[in-house]
Amino acid sequence: MTKLLIDGKEIEVPAEYTLLQACEAAGAEIPRFCYHERLSIAGNCRMCLVEVKGSPKPVASCAWGVRDCRPGPNGELPSVSTRSPMVKKAREGVMEFLLINHPLDCPICDQGGECDLQDQAMGYGVDTSRFAENKRAVEDKYLGALVKTSMTRCIQCTRCVRFSTEVCGVAEMGATGRGEDMEITTYLESALTSELQGNLVDICPVGALTSKPYAFAARPWELGKTQSVDVMDAVGSAIRVDTRGREVMRILPRVNEAVNEEWISDKTRHVVDGLRTQRLDRPYIRDNGKLRPASWQEAFAAVAAKVGRADGKRIGAIAGDLAAVEEMFALKDLLAKLGSSNLATQSAGAFDPKAGRASYIFNPTIAGIEQADALLIVGSNPRKEAAVLNARIRKRWRTGQLKIGVIGEKADLTYAYDYLGAGSDTLADLAAGKHSFAQVLNGATHPIVLVGAGATARADGAAILAQAAKLAAGVGAIKDDWNGFAVLQSAASSVGALDIGFAPGEGALNAAQMTTAGALDVLFSLAADEIKVPDSTFVVYIGTHGDRGAHRADVILPGAAYTEKTGIYVNTEGRVQIANRAGFPPGDAREDWAVLRALSDVLGKKLPYDSLAALRQAIFKAVPHLMRVDQIAPADATSVGTLAARGGSVDKAGFVSPVEDFYMTNPIARASATMAECSRLASARILTAAE
Repeated sequence: MTKLLIDGKEIEVPAEYTLLQACEAAGAEIPRFCYHERLSIAGNCRMCLVEVKGSPKPVASCAWGVRDCRPGPNGELPSVSTRSPMVKKAREGVMEFLLINHPLDCPICDQGGECDLQDQAMGYGVDTSRFAENKRAVEDKYLGALVKTSMTRCIQCTRCVRFSTEVCGVAEMGATGRGEDMEITTYLESALTSELQGNLVDICPVGALTSKPYAFAARPWELGKTQSVDVMDAVGSAIRVDTRGREVMRILPRVNEAVNEEWISDKTRHVVDGLRTQRLDRPYIRDNGKLRPASWQEAFAAVAAKVGRADGKRIGAIAGDLAAVEEMFALKDLLAKLGSSNLATQSAGAFDPKAGRASYIFNPTIAGIEQADALLIVGSNPRKEAAVLNARIRKRWRTGQLKIGVIGEKADLTYAYDYLGAGSDTLADLAAGKHSFAQVLNGATHPIVLVGAGATARADGAAILAQAAKLAAGVGAIKDDWNGFAVLQSAASSVGALDIGFAPGEGALNAAQMTTAGALDVLFSLAADEIKVPDSTFVVYIGTHGDRGAHRADVILPGAAYTEKTGIYVNTEGRVQIANRAGFPPGDAREDWAVLRALSDVLGKKLPYDSLAALRQAIFKAVPHLMRVDQIAPADATSVGTLAARGGSVDKAGFVSPVEDFYMTNPIARASATMAECSRLASARILTAAE
C-alpha cells in the first residue's frame, strides 16, 4: 500500500493503482473519455489531467501510476490536486480542443441525454470558441446491422478499438491517418463479426456509435426503466428493460460483477423487436386442420374434453427454454393431479436432479473462471452458447495464466486453445492419462472441466456427463475449496426446472419418449418450440409467439414473454434471479401460471394458489433455496462422484454444438427482423469463408 495526499486528504491505496483510481478512492471526481476500467490504458483524451506537486505541467491521471509518484524533498507524501486553477484551466483547454470539430448535432443525436461529452461540457466547456476554421467532416462507416456510425462526432478515444480487440477478441477495428486526418474504421469496411458488438454503443462516450435498430426511436427521459435478467441463454445477465407505455423500446446491461460484468450479447440487446412481432394475443383451437380464434372458455373446454378421456399415464408436459420456475411448478402440480409424472424440458434431458445439484450446475461459478489455471471444454462452443461467459474465459486467458483444451468442434472461440479431439474417445484417453493435456489438468491448482450442450443434448448425454465427471474427479478438480466440474446449460429454464424436480419421475417418459408416435394422448407444451411432436398427440401449447410449437398445436393458450411477467430464473451457476415485469402481454394473453391455474379449475383439478405470492410460498416450501435471490445455494461436491459412478455406453460420434445459428435460438429471436439480418450476415460470412 502507498500513502498519498489528494486535495489535502491523506489516503492509502495499492501501489498498482493509477492516479485516477487513487483520486476516485479519495472521493474526487475525475472526468475522462478514453479511460475505461475494463480496457487497457490509452491516455488519448487528456481530460483526466491533475496537478502533481513538483511536476512542471499537469499529468494524465489515467496513465500515471501511484508507484511513479515521488515524495517531496524532505520526505513529504506525494501531493496531488484535482481542483487547482491549473487543473481547471487545463481541462477547459482540452474540452475546447475536443469541441473544435464536434458537430452541433445534440438535438438529433441518439446519445442526447446519455452523452459523456454533453455532461462534461457543462462542467468544463465555454460558450465561445477561439477557432474560426471550418469543422472537419468524416465519412460514416458501415459496421453491420447493429451499430450506426456518425464518425464526424468521433473524438478518437479508441475505446471501440480496444473493446473489439481485447474483450470481443475480434481485431476488426483500428485507426488510420494521423492528426486531423485520423479516422476510426473497420479494416475491410465490412460488418463486425462479434456477438458482443452492441456494447460498442455503451462504451462510446459521444454519439459516434449508436444503436442502428433503435435510431430516432425515443429519448431516455421518456422511458420507464425496469431491472430484470436476460433469458436468451443460461448466463442470466443483468439487464435493464426500457419501456414507453406498453412497448419495450430497448434493453441495456446492468453491472453485475459476478455474472456479466457490464456486457450483454447482441441477441440479449437487440431481440426487442421480436417481442412485438408474431405475438399470440388470443386463444386458438384447431378445427378441420386449421387454427381459428376462440374464447378462453372454448379453449379450456376443448382441453378438458380431451384430457377427460385420457389416461393420466398418457399425459405429459415439456417445458421450453424460456419458461420461469413459477409456470413449471404449476404445470408439475397440475400433471400430478392428473396422475402423471411425464415431465421434461427440451434442453436438459441428460440431467437427473436426484444425482444432486452439483451434477448440473456451473460449480466454479462464472466469476470463478478468473481463478482457473486450466480449462477443458467438452462438447461446447461457449461463443455461441454463452457469449458473455466466453468473454470471461478470454479475459482470464489474456492474463497468460489459463491453458485451454477443447474436445468437440474446431471453432473460433476468440482465444487460443489446444485441440484435443472430436468425441468421447478423446475424453476416455484423457481420463486414462494418455493425452499430454492430462498433465496440464493434473498440475493445475484450479482446473475446470466444462461440459456443454454438444455433449449433453445427445441421446448418450447422461453417459458423457458421467464420463466428464469421472475425469474431473480423476484430475483433482474436486477439492475441499474448489469444485471444477462445470455444466454450461444452454437454456434459461434448465437449472430452475431441475431444482423443482421438473424431470421424469420413476418409470415416467422422458422428452424423447414423449415425442415418439403413440406414446402420449395429450402433451402440454410450455413454449417448447424445438421439439417435433407426432400427429397422433393432442398438443396444448402455452406460449407467446406463432412459432414452430404454435404451428403444431391443437389448442393455443397465449402466455406472457419474459418482459411481461415477474418470474424466478436460475442461471447455469445456480444463482437465483428475478425477472421483473416491464410491460403487459398483448390482447387476451395472460401470465403462464395464471393460465394453468384457470385451466385447472375447468379440469376439476384446482391448483391451491390464487396469487403469485401464494404460488411462490408453495415453491419456497418445496425448494427453500429459491427464496435466496442473487445467491448460489451450496452444492454438495459428492454429487459429482455419484454422477461419475453411473457410467453408461457412449457413442463415438464427435460432439457438435446444437446452437447452429447464434441469432435464431428461440421464438422471440426468430420473430426479430434485426436477428434475421444478423443471421443473414453471419451466413454470408460463412459462405464467403468456405469459398
